[in-house]
Amino acid sequence: MHAAGSLMDEALEEARRAAHRGETPVGAVVAEGTRIVARAGNETRERLDPTAHAEILAIRRACRAVGSERLPGLDLYVTLEPCAMCAGAISFARIRRLYFGADDPKGGAVDWGPRFFAQATCHHAPEVYGGIGESESALMLRRFFAERR
Repeated sequence: MHAAGSLMDEALEEARRAAHRGETPVGAVVAEGTRIVARAGNETRERLDPTAHAEILAIRRACRAVGSERLPGLDLYVTLEPCAMCAGAISFARIRRLYFGADDPKGGAVDWGPRFFAQATCHHAPEVYGGIGESESALMLRRFFAERR
């Protein structure tokens, strides 16, 4: 299997774990090549913290793991298109490549909404690859929200 697919599978596993905890099922993995440096699922409810998105937590953990506030050369795999807050963190962390699963027309900020990385005020834009594991990511989110209606 292609490395992007297998690393997205790891992010999907983090999303499943988040769902089991009652969190919105979003998972993220920061990797150097095929080596996972950090991983996380959403923890906003558990931490009572609106910034505890999977991407933010994975970036924080990766920064601690490498001993730097910047992550050049590292890639982020996330199951849902990042929001504006997470896109900002990705830019500030200098993530090399962003791979994401499902589009988020309502809250996304990469291909939808403000298109953060295309703005003149964005200091660093990663290479972006959407649609990796999109079907499974979208299905997981639809099921999660359907169960809560």
